[in-house]
Amino acid sequence: MSHAEPGRKRFYVTTPIYYVNDVPHLGHSYTTVVADVLARYHRMLGQDVRFLTGTDEHGQKLERAAARHGITPQALCDRNSERFRDLWRCLAISHDDFIRTTEPRHRRGVELLFRTLRDRGDIYLGEYAGYYCTGCEATYPESQVAGMVCPDQGHPVERVQEPSYFFRLSRYQEPLLRYYEEHPEFIRPETRRNEVIAFVAAGLKDLSISRTSFRWGIPVPDDPAHVIYVWFDALSNYVTALGYGQEPAPGLAYWPAQVQLVGKDILRFHAVFWPAFLLAGGLPLPQTILSHGWWLRDDRKMSKSLGNVVPPGPLMEAFGADALRYFLLREMSFGSDANYSDEALVDRINADLANDLGNLAQRLLAMIGQYRDGTLPAAGAPGGEEGALRRSVEAGVAEYRRNFEAFHFDRGLAALTEVVGELNRYVVRNEPWKLSRDPAAAPRLDAVLHHAAQGLGVVARLLAPVMPGKARELWQSLGGDGDPADARLDRPLWGALAAGAATRRGEALFPRIDKNAYFGAQEIVMEDPGKPAPSPVPAAPPPPAAATPAADARIDIDQFLKVELRVARVVSAEKIAGADKLLRLQVDLGSEQRQIVAGIALKYAPELLVGKLVVVVANLKPARLRGVESQGMLLAADLGGVPVVSTFEEPVAPGTRVR
Repeated sequence: MSHAEPGRKRFYVTTPIYYVNDVPHLGHSYTTVVADVLARYHRMLGQDVRFLTGTDEHGQKLERAAARHGITPQALCDRNSERFRDLWRCLAISHDDFIRTTEPRHRRGVELLFRTLRDRGDIYLGEYAGYYCTGCEATYPESQVAGMVCPDQGHPVERVQEPSYFFRLSRYQEPLLRYYEEHPEFIRPETRRNEVIAFVAAGLKDLSISRTSFRWGIPVPDDPAHVIYVWFDALSNYVTALGYGQEPAPGLAYWPAQVQLVGKDILRFHAVFWPAFLLAGGLPLPQTILSHGWWLRDDRKMSKSLGNVVPPGPLMEAFGADALRYFLLREMSFGSDANYSDEALVDRINADLANDLGNLAQRLLAMIGQYRDGTLPAAGAPGGEEGALRRSVEAGVAEYRRNFEAFHFDRGLAALTEVVGELNRYVVRNEPWKLSRDPAAAPRLDAVLHHAAQGLGVVARLLAPVMPGKARELWQSLGGDGDPADARLDRPLWGALAAGAATRRGEALFPRIDKNAYFGAQEIVMEDPGKPAPSPVPAAPPPPAAATPAADARIDIDQFLKVELRVARVVSAEKIAGADKLLRLQVDLGSEQRQIVAGIALKYAPELLVGKLVVVVANLKPARLRGVESQGMLLAADLGGVPVVSTFEEPVAPGTRVR
C-alpha cells in the first residue's frame, strides 16, 4: 500500500468488483476502461491518483458453480480472478490495486465494519422470509416476485426462510434523502439520481445481511453459523483495500473516493445500501457514484445467461487494445445504453482513426521525410493562418477538457476529431506538395509542416488517457521525447515539439479495415467461466485482415457505361444534425431535383457549395445515411482522408452525361 502524497490533490477512482463466476465481456471492459481513462487523465493533471479494481469471490452462486465443476470454491476463484487480471493487462489498465474478497485484509475490514454497526445498534438478529435470486445475489419481497422469477433479470428465485442479521436501513431513509438534496453531485447522471430518490422516498425496509443456508463467505463475528451477505461483504472492498481494519492504515487518506463507477443495474446497492453502511459506521461518503448504461446486443443487455456477451479478446486480436478503448469511449454517450455491433466498431475505426487521424499522420510524416529529410523544421514564416490554427487547436483542448471533466467522453473525443479535421483542412488549403516545388516558398513550407506537426502533437497528448500505446507511438514518430502521458493537461500543450527533432515514418498508425475480408473471416468463441481460460489475446496479434486483390480488377467499356454519371448544380446545402461529416444537398439534374447525402462537411462549408457544378452517380439505388435518404452519390477525390469535390471550370448544363 503506497502512502498518499501530502500537498497534492487526491483522486480515488474505483470500479465495481467483478463476480468471478461471470465471463469477462465488453460491459466489464467498458467500466474498467472508463475508470482507467479517468485515472490517467487526473494523473496528467498532476494529481495523486489511486485506482482500484478487483473481484467479488463469495456467495451461494459461486459455491454451487464450484460444486458443479468438482473443485473447491477457492480454486474456482483463483482461476477465474486471473481471467480479469489477464484482460486488464491486455487492455493496458493502470490500476494501483486489485482487491479480492477472499484476501485476509478484506476479511479483517468486513469484520470491523460489521462489529461497528452492531455495537452502535444498527444490526440485530431476526428472521428473514422472502425470495432469493442466486443469479443476482439479491432478495425480493413477495410483492415483487411473479412466476418465481426475479423482477430485475428474470432469473429463477427460491423461497427462503431462515434466521438472519438485519441492518436497520429504515433508520437511514431521511438522512439519505437529506444527503441527496444537499449533495446533488452524489449520484450522476441526473436521471439516475431521480430514480434513487424516488426509490428511497417510497420507504426503506431493514436489510437482511446474513445467511445460514451456505458456507462460502465471511462468517459473522462471534456467530459463525451465519455468513455475511455478499453485498455487505462486497461493498466494503472500497475501504478494506485502503487498509480499513488494519493498524496503521495510511491508505485511508485516499478516502472518500472522488468517483465510484457502477453499471445502472447495481446502482441501488451503491447509492442506497453503501452510503447507509458508511453513515452508520461514521465514515465519509464518496463524492460521486457515477452510473453508466448497458452495452446491448440485439437491444438486450449482454449477459452470460442470455448467451449474447461479446468477448473482448478477438476484438483486440483484430484491431488492437487502443482502437477498442477508443471505440468504447467514443460510441457510448455516458449514462445511456448503447448497441454494440461489429460493423459499428469497424466503421468507427475506419472513419475516425484510419481515415482522419491515421491518414493525417501518415501524410504529414511522409512530407517531412520527403521535403525536410525527416527533420521537423522550424516555424519558418508563420502568418495569420497559423495563429488561427493554434487558436482552433487550443479551443479544441478546452472543449475536450470540459467534456472529460463532465464525464461526456464521447463529446470530448468528438472535439478532438474536429481538431484533426481542422489540421487536415489546414494542410489541404496550404498544399505543401506545391510549395515544395518552389524554392522561394521554403519558409512557407517550413511553417506549414511545423504548425501541422505541433497541432498533431497536441492531439497525441490528449489521446494519451484513451489510447496510451498509439498516443506514444504518434508522439515519438513526430520527434517528441518520452511519453505524451507525462504532459500536464492543465498547462499549455502547444509548442512541445522541438525544431530539429528527428521524425519517424513507420507502419500506418491505424490500417484501414477491409470490412468484407474481416466479416468473412471472423469467428467469435464464447467462453465458459467453469473451464480454464485461454489467454485473452495471442502474444503477437496478427494485423487486421486485408482484401485479396483479384487477378485482374479492370472492367470493360460496357461495365463502365452502366454507371450513369451526370452534371448537377447544387441548389442548397445544409449540415445533418448529429453527423459531423455529412451534408444534405439538393441538386438540379436538369430534368429533376434530388437529395444527396455527402460526407464532405469537414472540408466544405454548406454555403460555399451552392451554385457549384458537381458530378453525381445518377443511377445508384437510394440508401439511408443517419436516417436521411440519399438518391445518388457525389464524386470526390480522397486526398488522404480529405474529400475534394469534382467540379468544372467551364459552364456545363445540369443533366449533361459525363463519360
